[in-house]
Amino acid sequence: MTWQPSERYPDPSIVALDPSFKKYHLALSAVEKLWTGSRWGEGPVWLGDARCLLWSDIPNNRVLKWDETTGTVSEWRKPSNNANGHTRDRQGRIIACEHAGRRVVRFGYDGSITVIAESFQGRKLNSPNDVVVKSDGSIWFTDPPFGTYAFYEGNKLQAELPHTNVYRVDGQSLEITLVADDIDHPNGLAFSPDESLLYIIESRSEPRNILAYDVVGGTKLAKRRVFYVCKPGETPDGFRVDIDGNLWCGWGMTAEYDGVRVLNAGGEPIGHIHLPERCANLCFGGRHRNRLFMSAAQSLFSLYVNTQGVAGG
Repeated sequence: MTWQPSERYPDPSIVALDPSFKKYHLALSAVEKLWTGSRWGEGPVWLGDARCLLWSDIPNNRVLKWDETTGTVSEWRKPSNNANGHTRDRQGRIIACEHAGRRVVRFGYDGSITVIAESFQGRKLNSPNDVVVKSDGSIWFTDPPFGTYAFYEGNKLQAELPHTNVYRVDGQSLEITLVADDIDHPNGLAFSPDESLLYIIESRSEPRNILAYDVVGGTKLAKRRVFYVCKPGETPDGFRVDIDGNLWCGWGMTAEYDGVRVLNAGGEPIGHIHLPERCANLCFGGRHRNRLFMSAAQSLFSLYVNTQGVAGG
């Protein structure tokens, strides 16, 4: 059946799993479908100064742009080296993870491209997946081999690194350091509001886990623990954190779970936004960072919520 937006308020696709979620649910806001036509949507990032959203269509080797003022969608970058995750640094420059390029790059305002990371200890990276920038300017990214498995989201090849790692790149020197090598295919990642914790999706564990680490001295990770153990059918991918410390996670792979799952800072599910497609990733945007943009498999959705994404997310 063709998806139709709710004509009633409150939107029945927005479900409180705990009474605490009602604080974040705007009763007069409904899920909106902004566009459809991708093969696998990923890695959204909001550009407030340009009033637009960028997100990846990985198999089609392009980055798309949704214009807030006109509602139109155009190609921002093609070919994109099968780009996946995006974010902005504290100077507003766009950071992108490239599957086919097997690197992390930064786009300058003058159109220049700076390679942030492409190898570690003499070996090419696998296929950088998702990325966040800390308030000190350091760039943290995950490097699973998803882009090396087939000629669909990258290039089919043998990965050079023996582990699927998480790295930190110094924002000034661009020195790359290994911060975690004990995660089975790390995927989405995000800092807590005070940056004392880093959450990381472990996407090939059985069941899939959301992990939490202490951030030590702003540069290292310690005290790995499982923050949330997924149930069968629950497959988190990318996520962002709001100012209250809640995790808004792309969720799905079954009709029951497709959409966005909201977990509080204690790891308890408090809400769910049902979508007709698997949601891979999301970000907060709009003038007040209170509009949730959800990049699903084939479509882009949005929802105004009663919270704000943390700065830098």
